[in-house]
Amino acid sequence: MIESVLLKLRNNTLYNKNIAHVELLPAREAVYGELKKELPKNITNYLERNNIKLYKHQTESLDKIRNGNNIIITTPTASGKTLAFNLPIFETLSNDSKSTALYLYPSKALSNDQLKVLKKLEAETGININPNIYDGDTPSSIRPKIRSESRIIISNPYEIHHTLSWHYKWQHFFSNLRFIVLDEAHIYRGVFGSNVSLLLRRLERICEYYGSKPQFIISTATLANPVEFAEKLTGLKYELISQDGSPKGKKYFVFYNPHANGGDLSSHQESKKLFLFFIKEGLQTLCFTVSRKMSELIARWSKESLDSSDENLKDKIMAYRAGYLPEERRKIENGLKNGTVRGVTSTNALELGIDIGGLDSVIISGYPGTVISTWQQAGRAGRGTNDSVATLVAFHNQLDQYFMRHPDVFFGKSHEHAIVDLSNPYVLFGHTMCASSELPIIIERDEKYFGKELSDILHELKNEGLLKETQNGWIYSGTKSASMVISLDSISSDTFKVIYQNKTLETMDRAQAYREAHEGAVLLHQGETYIVDSMDIKNGIVQVTKTDVDFYTQVLKETFVSVVDIKDKKKFGEFEICLGGLKVTENYNTYKIMKGDSAIGYKNIYLPPLEFNTVGFWFIFPVSIEDELWNKRSIDRDVLELLNKRKNVDIRREVFGGSLHGIEHAMIGIMPFHVMCDRWDIGGLSTNFHPATGRPTVFIYDGFEGGIGLSEKAYELFNEIVKTSLELVEECKCEEGCPACIYSPKCGNDNKPMDKIGAIFLLDKIKNTYLDHVIC
Repeated sequence: MIESVLLKLRNNTLYNKNIAHVELLPAREAVYGELKKELPKNITNYLERNNIKLYKHQTESLDKIRNGNNIIITTPTASGKTLAFNLPIFETLSNDSKSTALYLYPSKALSNDQLKVLKKLEAETGININPNIYDGDTPSSIRPKIRSESRIIISNPYEIHHTLSWHYKWQHFFSNLRFIVLDEAHIYRGVFGSNVSLLLRRLERICEYYGSKPQFIISTATLANPVEFAEKLTGLKYELISQDGSPKGKKYFVFYNPHANGGDLSSHQESKKLFLFFIKEGLQTLCFTVSRKMSELIARWSKESLDSSDENLKDKIMAYRAGYLPEERRKIENGLKNGTVRGVTSTNALELGIDIGGLDSVIISGYPGTVISTWQQAGRAGRGTNDSVATLVAFHNQLDQYFMRHPDVFFGKSHEHAIVDLSNPYVLFGHTMCASSELPIIIERDEKYFGKELSDILHELKNEGLLKETQNGWIYSGTKSASMVISLDSISSDTFKVIYQNKTLETMDRAQAYREAHEGAVLLHQGETYIVDSMDIKNGIVQVTKTDVDFYTQVLKETFVSVVDIKDKKKFGEFEICLGGLKVTENYNTYKIMKGDSAIGYKNIYLPPLEFNTVGFWFIFPVSIEDELWNKRSIDRDVLELLNKRKNVDIRREVFGGSLHGIEHAMIGIMPFHVMCDRWDIGGLSTNFHPATGRPTVFIYDGFEGGIGLSEKAYELFNEIVKTSLELVEECKCEEGCPACIYSPKCGNDNKPMDKIGAIFLLDKIKNTYLDHVIC
C-alpha cells in the first residue's frame, strides 16, 4: 500500500518537483538471543502467554544487568528497550523482597505510560511491586504510603531535586535502592543535562549515606558518544548495548523541499497538503510541527481544506500538544492506537516513547534541530514489521537545505555528540549549595561527586554568607530553600515572571526576557499572542495584555566580546584558532516590527547591558587576507555597482566585514549538525579588527553564563565544521545570501553587512590552509 501511495505522490505535479530524495530503509528480520541463565518461572510464563521471544539486545541487557553492570541502551524507537530493563529489575525484586527501584522520566505522559506497563507486568507475574508515580501532582496524603510501600517509584528530575533535602523520609526506600532507570536520557544535555548530572551525583551521595549503591540503567536514542555521555551524566562506568535485534518493516524516507530551485512555497502550507494527501490515501498520519501554534494551525487549515466528499474526516483530525488537559491527551492517544483518529498534528510532545501504537506515516515539518530527534520522530511510523513512510519537509534555513542537497550525509552520518559539561562554575555552585542543605559536605568524601575545585567553591559560598563550616562539615546557611533557588532548566537564578491578569504565564531568565519580553514585544505563549505593556527590571515582572496582531517583533542588539584567557591555541599557516574564556556584553536598544519577512517599523528600547562570562573559540585571520579578498572582489560587477552608487562609503571595509559576518552565521547555523545543541544556544561576533588579537577575528561562544561545553567540542571538530559550512554556502543557489546559507533569524545586526562571495573565499582559504598546516 505504501508503495502505491508514494507512486501517486511522485506522479502528482503538485508534489513531484519538490521531492528531493527518497531513501528506502530495507526490512529487517528479528535477531533473537539466548539467556545465560533462565528467568524465574512466573516471568517465563508471562513471556510465553504474551508470545514474547526476547531479541538479542534484550538478552544482552538482561545478562549484563544480572552481572551488576551499569548499562546504556541505544537501540532505536520501538525496539523493546523497556522490556530489556523491566525483566531483570522484576527478577531482582522478586528474589529480594526489600529491594527498590527508581525510574526517572522527563515527562508526565511517559511516567503514566510506564506505570501502566509496570502494573500489567506485576499483575501477570504475581510479583508484588506496588508501582506508583511520585511527582508534584501526588497528593501529600498518600506520599508517606508510597515512600514506605512502593518498591518501584516513578518520578522526574524536578521532583527528586526538591525531595533530596527530605531524604530522611525516604530512608527505607533509599537504603534498599538497587536500580535507577533514566529513560529517554538524550533529553539530558546542555544546561538541563549539566544540572541533571549534578543532581544525580547528589542522589548517589544520599544513597551512599544510607549504604546503597544502585545500578544505573540508561535508555536513550542513538548517540555518537553514548558511553562518554553516560559516564559524564553519572560519573560511573558503563557497558554499551547498541545492536538492535528487533524486526523492522520497510521504511521510505522522503526529503521534500518546497524551496528547491529558488521556490518560495510555504513549508507550513506544503506540510498541510502532504498531511491531507496521506490521510485521504488511507494512511494514519502524524505531523510534527515546530510550535504549539503551528500544530493548531495545520490541524485547522486541514479541516478547512476538506471538501464535502471528505466531510467524515473532520472529526478524525486533531491537534495534540502540551497544555491540553490529561483526559484530552489520553483521548487522542487512544484514538491513534485504535485507529479512530486518522491524523494528528503535534509538537515534539509525541516524539518521546508515549504509547500511540504504530502509524503508517509521519511528516516532520521542519528539521527538528538534531539527527537524533529526526529519527525519533520518523520512528513513530511503522512500529513492528509494517511498512511506513516518513517525510521531512525542509524549511528555508541552513541545516534543512544542507540535508536536502546532501541526503547521503544525513543517512550516512553518525548521530550527534551529546554534551554534558561539569565545569560550569555557576552550576557547580548551585548544586554544592543544595548538597550542603541535604547532608554536611566533607571535602575528602565528596570531592568524587563535585570535583577537585570543591574546597574553593565552599570557601566562596562561605564568603557570600550561604555556607558555614562546622565540626560535622560544611552546611547550608541561606535563608531560602536551596532547591527552590536553583533551577534545573537554567544557570542563572535571575528570572522574570510574565504576568497576565495577576496570573503567572511563564518564567524566563534575563537573556530570554530581553529578547522576547521587552516593552512593546509581541510574546507568544501556548499559541496565544500577548503585547508586553511593561517590564520591571528591578523586580523581574513583565506585564502583558492578550491581543490578536498580524505582526511580530524582533530585537536588535550590539555585542562586544573581550578575551579573558586562552586555554588552548592552534596555528595553521598564518591563521590561528583559540579556545578560552570570554566576557560578552550585549546592548539591547532597538527592536523591529515585522510583517511577514518585511520590517514595517523600528522602535527604541532602554535596557541595562547584559554581561556574562562564557567559553568560546575564535579564529584570527592574517591582516593580508583583506587585500587578497579585495583584489578578488573589487573587479566583480556587484562591487563595482556599489562603488558607483555609494561613493562616500568604505565599500572595501563593508565587503570584508560582510564576509566575516557570513562565516560567523554559516558556522553557527551548521554547528548543531556536529554538536547536539540549538543554534539559539550559540552566540557570535565578527570584526575587521579586534583589540585583543590586533587582527580580523570571528568569535563563536556558548550563549550561557560559564559555558556548557559546546565550544570545546566545536573547537575539536573545527575542521569538519569549516568544511560543512563551505559546502552549505557554496552550494546554495542564491546570489547574495539568504536564510538557507548566511542569513540568521537571530542576528542582532539585521543581517548587515553580508557578503556571500567573500564568505566562500574566506572559508575555502581556512579549509585549505588548515588541511595543509595544522600545528598543535
